[in-house]
Amino acid sequence: MPQMREITSGLQFPEGHVAMNDGSVLVVEVTRGTLTRVRPNGTKEVVAETGGGPNGAAIGPDGQVYVCNNGGLKFTADGQPTEGLPDGYTGGCIQRVDLGSGKVEILYTECNGHRLRGPNDIVFDSTGGFWFTDFGKVLERQKDRTAIYYAKPDGSLIKEMIFPIDGPNGIGLAPGDTHLYAAQTFEGRVWQWEIASPGELKRTASEVVPLLAGPGGGKLLAGLPGYQLLDSMAVDGAGNVCVATLINGGITVISPDGASVEFIPTGDPLTTNICFGGPDLRTAYMTLTGTGKLAAMDWPRPGLKLHYTR
Repeated sequence: MPQMREITSGLQFPEGHVAMNDGSVLVVEVTRGTLTRVRPNGTKEVVAETGGGPNGAAIGPDGQVYVCNNGGLKFTADGQPTEGLPDGYTGGCIQRVDLGSGKVEILYTECNGHRLRGPNDIVFDSTGGFWFTDFGKVLERQKDRTAIYYAKPDGSLIKEMIFPIDGPNGIGLAPGDTHLYAAQTFEGRVWQWEIASPGELKRTASEVVPLLAGPGGGKLLAGLPGYQLLDSMAVDGAGNVCVATLINGGITVISPDGASVEFIPTGDPLTTNICFGGPDLRTAYMTLTGTGKLAAMDWPRPGLKLHYTR
């Protein structure tokens, strides 16, 4: 088993990290409302104050950082996320952050008149568009039914692609952008959809009877046994889907055909995300939210290079 090494600690609900070519890692701190840069020696500096609850992040074709902001989370007295809406919640949004100046712009707050409730995770395709999930909000006696969206980074297009889907969290693309993947947190499932062209999914006949198909006609890639919750994800160069797994605490690695499922423990039951970096993309960085750490380990396979990482 590869040995984990701590990069830094003291992060306030780390998530949505991006490994940069200079060896640093950008991390969102959900409870702090910041985009933070972590240097290889563990030092931290705030890049931007996003407010709300920054959750997922990705570098766009313009070199700016696009952030899924969930609008904020409600926490218990001991700092654990819980059901309900935080004080001052007005909805979620997609933000654009200039890495040089720290300027934060709001790009999208709704789609077709429907307010974004809790945007969660984001991935760019080779044409510069991005897919993102909206996890929504969970209240004491009800929860949102939300969607997966496709949008352009210039603010000209946002469209609802998969609706309804309950609790979509991590999102990723297969090598060559041939398939879209998304994880459902509470269901412990990973779904896949075939991409027909940029921003378009291949629709299937099974969608005419939605109850007999996956959300949006998706195909189930894997469902985890027992009580395991799924969070954010990354895809490696071989097409394996690597999903941060809660409760069990680690990374679940699912082969492209779903036939093989491997688990790599991290020791933190709130392991929320994974990304790949380093010169050969064989360093796996993980956000360990339960302990507020960014950690890394040598990965047995190189990760899939993201389209616009700088």
